[in-house]
Amino acid sequence: MATQHWVLDPAHSEIHFKIRHLVISTITGSFNIFSGRLTTPQHDDFSNAYVTLKIDVYSIDTNNTQRDEHLKSVEFFDADQYPEIEFLSTDFRHIEGDKHTLTGELTIKDVTKTVTLDALFGGEAKDGFGINRAGFEITGTINRNDFNIHADDVTEAGGLVIGEDIKLYANIQFTNEVD
Repeated sequence: MATQHWVLDPAHSEIHFKIRHLVISTITGSFNIFSGRLTTPQHDDFSNAYVTLKIDVYSIDTNNTQRDEHLKSVEFFDADQYPEIEFLSTDFRHIEGDKHTLTGELTIKDVTKTVTLDALFGGEAKDGFGINRAGFEITGTINRNDFNIHADDVTEAGGLVIGEDIKLYANIQFTNEVD
């Protein structure tokens, strides 16, 4: 079959992250504005799919306005200069069952690095409006230092105020109108 083009449905998707705080707890945050596309070489087969994702840094939400503004600052994401996080896939590989790996170029601030994430295919279904949908759960971990996100603050005991590893979690749903 022909190439299929899918569009991310933000109303049925979410992008979250978790990072350790003071080594005693975890802060959870999300990005509320994002877009993406998925192109598959053939229908009903997501092997070798090409995925793009763009995230609006200004939409960061950790349920604390003061912290959100700090994260947008030069010390962290520098949103005024780098308002977007971008992911462009280079490989979408089937492992077994519903398990896949998603490898691509992740750009945060002025740094682009290759990352590999786990992608669990949730399946396909046609909704009540006749729109075909495909769902994925994507998880992985990146190191904030790899992307020039440095927080030099340390605790009285000399430990980091925030951890170095950022756990990523995305529940993504794409739509494709099929006749």
